[in-house]
Amino acid sequence: MLLSMTGFGEAHRTVEGLSVVVEVRTINSRYFKLSLRCPEGFNALEGEIESVVREQVRRGTIQVALRIDRAHRPDDYRLDAEVLNGYRLQLEAIQKRWHLPDPLPLAHMLALPGVVHESITTASDASRVWPVIKETLDAALGNLAKMRAEEGRAMAADLETNRLVIATELKKIEARAPLVQDAYRTRLTERVNRSLAEFQITLAPEDLIKELAVYADRSDISEETVRLSSHLEQFQTIMQNEEGAGRKLEFLTQEMFRETNTIGSKCNDVEIARQVIEIKTAIERIREQIQNVE
Repeated sequence: MLLSMTGFGEAHRTVEGLSVVVEVRTINSRYFKLSLRCPEGFNALEGEIESVVREQVRRGTIQVALRIDRAHRPDDYRLDAEVLNGYRLQLEAIQKRWHLPDPLPLAHMLALPGVVHESITTASDASRVWPVIKETLDAALGNLAKMRAEEGRAMAADLETNRLVIATELKKIEARAPLVQDAYRTRLTERVNRSLAEFQITLAPEDLIKELAVYADRSDISEETVRLSSHLEQFQTIMQNEEGAGRKLEFLTQEMFRETNTIGSKCNDVEIARQVIEIKTAIERIREQIQNVE
């Protein structure tokens, strides 16, 4: 089954006042690359997060966004009495100097920089909530997998359509190739006979046979058509039976294009040239599509 490298998955979990939201986005890329956005203090979990993601995503650019909200506790905030007292002394001095009637309210002083300290999440804190994060990440990756599989089925259908186009045009080429050689033999024989009659020259039959043999050898495309047919069968088998097949399909596509080029260069025939163009067009569509196959 094919999987698309493009997808999105999201999941939410709330446990004992801890709210966790994980979003996973993937886009196509030749290699695996993880990008993590998370609150301060949770970067320590990047290794664990990458290990979990790698279990389901083989390649592509993966963006993981982690949001953590926790119900505040009394010990999450601490007043710095020394800083607060320093502000008070300075403000009282200014109040006396300016003859201000009312002192600055304490509530206003709490908003001054450095008075209130909020506890910062440490690596140990992140490790304690890791089980909830992992559960949420697994759920988000599950939703991502569903979307990637759905897109993969649509991509497989499109690839199979183009594969059948190639197979159909290849059968036409295989049927046409012997006729091309027969037509060349007839044309060559007629031209030689006309020249011999015009200039009264004799030509040994073996010389004509030799010329025909040389042309037949140069224009023989049986090996190329057999290999192209084999590549098409392999392509179908890999699509149906393998996961993470993108690189194999990419290699087969390159080989199909190479065989098609050789067929086009060997056969000097208008009909086969048209069929080669159709095959190349289908291969190009396949090449573009598999760029997004994992």
